[in-house]
Amino acid sequence: MPARGAAQLSRRMGQKKQRLEAKRGQSQPGTAEMTTEEPPRGLPATLGPQRSIYFSGPQSCPARLGSGFFDQPAVPLAQALLGQVLVRRLADGMELRGRIVETEAYLGPEDAAAHSRGGRLTMRNRGMFMKPGTLYVYLIYGIYFCMNISSQGAGACVLLRALEPLEGLEAMRQLRGTLRRGTASRALKDRELCSGPSKLCQALAIDKSFDQRDLAGDEAVWLEHGPLGSSRLAVVAAARVGVGSAGEWAQKPLRFYFRGSPWVSVVDRTAEQDARA
Repeated sequence: MPARGAAQLSRRMGQKKQRLEAKRGQSQPGTAEMTTEEPPRGLPATLGPQRSIYFSGPQSCPARLGSGFFDQPAVPLAQALLGQVLVRRLADGMELRGRIVETEAYLGPEDAAAHSRGGRLTMRNRGMFMKPGTLYVYLIYGIYFCMNISSQGAGACVLLRALEPLEGLEAMRQLRGTLRRGTASRALKDRELCSGPSKLCQALAIDKSFDQRDLAGDEAVWLEHGPLGSSRLAVVAAARVGVGSAGEWAQKPLRFYFRGSPWVSVVDRTAEQDARA
């Protein structure tokens, strides 16, 4: 082969090799040539079913709350639950999420407003006497459900009163619309989806079948760590709702909610003013 032809061939092969190397460099993550967008720092590239896309932490800190979190008395548990994220996985795999913004503590046999008052143990309220983190779901008015979480102390638990919807809002809206009695034609606003204990059960498709389930191990419902900023939000302590027949216990400040949250079911202006004083 003539020297000129060989030089031209060598030059063409060199140019081809450079193009291939440049193309290969663009496809490898971590190179300066990379054009694909990297996931935000601190978030895994792919999220498992137990890791919220909103509040994922480092992989060394699992998002799901374990048994130890629930193993505390009712009042501190009711306060600690504020800001945590309740997750419900539906049968089709869709996950619904809501941040807890309002709770009520029920202290057990001594509490005249508790279903376990006087130490009564029945088939209905058995979940209140099971290990901390056990769900106690009961029916009211024959049509609505309420969801509680057992705490330390026999017969003590925390009622979940309201959530801030985070994920799956359209599914929540459909579930609420399907299950509402005397349903109206208008679509529910976001702040109406989970602003009450029975509303949040409807929005997350929670019924009696969830009674006595373990939140620390169940595959259809669990709790995740909420955003770090939640601990800095002001918390109001107010009287519980709908327990007027419980005597002096009706006025005890055992309901807790984030002040200023539009997702809360009932705002107590007097309690808020007292807290500011």
